[in-house]
Amino acid sequence: MNISIIGAGYVGLVTGACLADSGNDVTCLDNDPNKVARLRNGDVPIYEPGLSELIKNNTRAGRLRFIDDPAKAVSNADCVFICVGTPQREDGSANLDYVRDCCLTMGPHLPKDAIVVVKSTVPVGTNRKVAAWLKEAAGRDVPTASNPEFLKEGAAIDDFTKPDRIVVGADSEDVIDVLRELYRPFLRTEHPFLAMDTESAEMTKYVANCMLATKISFINEMANLSELVGADINEVRRGIGFDARIGFQFLFPGVGYGGSCFPKDVRALASLAEAYGMEPRILRSVDAVNDAQKETLFRKVHSYFDGKLEGKTIGVWGLSFKPKTDDIREAPALVFVNQILAAGGMIRVNDPVAEENVRAIYEDRIVYCPDRYEAADGADALAILTEWNEFRTPDLDYLKRKLKNAVVFDGRNLYDPKTMAKAGFQYYGVGLRSSP
Repeated sequence: MNISIIGAGYVGLVTGACLADSGNDVTCLDNDPNKVARLRNGDVPIYEPGLSELIKNNTRAGRLRFIDDPAKAVSNADCVFICVGTPQREDGSANLDYVRDCCLTMGPHLPKDAIVVVKSTVPVGTNRKVAAWLKEAAGRDVPTASNPEFLKEGAAIDDFTKPDRIVVGADSEDVIDVLRELYRPFLRTEHPFLAMDTESAEMTKYVANCMLATKISFINEMANLSELVGADINEVRRGIGFDARIGFQFLFPGVGYGGSCFPKDVRALASLAEAYGMEPRILRSVDAVNDAQKETLFRKVHSYFDGKLEGKTIGVWGLSFKPKTDDIREAPALVFVNQILAAGGMIRVNDPVAEENVRAIYEDRIVYCPDRYEAADGADALAILTEWNEFRTPDLDYLKRKLKNAVVFDGRNLYDPKTMAKAGFQYYGVGLRSSP
């Protein structure tokens, strides 16, 4: 098929590269000429394992190209995927301006039988608006569908090529059949293709993310309570995780979730509920618990130093909101860094890929270190904010020699408290007995 992708951001690039790799001819449109030029030269502006190689291979093969001309982008398309951003407004609702603009821009240039597929995360009812905007621009009815994405940053290629399920919402069986054929190469392992109405498809995306966010906030709240009562959240987690009704996924206590999806989607769904006159008690609580959890590690550091952080240096391992990405949007690490700096402390940081994004924010207010041990060198304490694999098995003897004080505040519970104590460290995790 001839596929057009509108928006060369995270979702658009992954979708375009994977569809090209399965044999389709894919054109990616972006309104930033500099980004288009970079992508044509194989310079991928985001970090996602495997994505750069996939883009380079399919660009060389002629199946993937990047342009900034809307008319050329859609003129031969069988399917057009809308993958533009839906940023959060001040009230928490989703901003659909980019979705509307791309509909009005491409509408006059769409081929007669082209299908427009909304892959952006949008509130329930948006696909109906998209159909109206396209009709306004094209002067006719344009077939549309909702096809929400379920991509995890750091594992997006696998998620796209080996999906748990494909969700498609459309009123037309013909549209559903076209998308079923498009996704057929990715469903050979009998994972389901779920066809439904557009409102249910739109709702599915939000509910999935909000359910996962709820699990994270729940286990974090239980971790905080475990500290107070003298329990160990790791033991508690094992005690409940083997219950098949609960499971272990997303039950890892820490310093809260971040990124571009969970925070925005929880607030957007809560805002949607309020627009319909419903009080979203659980969703608002999930968001509030997560915001408070991001301050957990700072409170521990602040308490350890009796509130006297001025002139103290804290080494920080991990800046991205999760491993295998350079995404720092709503990252707990940034909350921690801001609080340490506000208290008069100094920061030495190491992250495998997120340094460039962080440097754009803090410039020379913090020290950037190419090596994890250098970030700990001379520090009064070490704080771990992201669970990168390279942080999991440090040389503890060497780390101890590097630190001014053998104190570790672990926001991801990477280490065994007994091992750390035996190595001579004061070790503070989340929900552990060793924590203050």
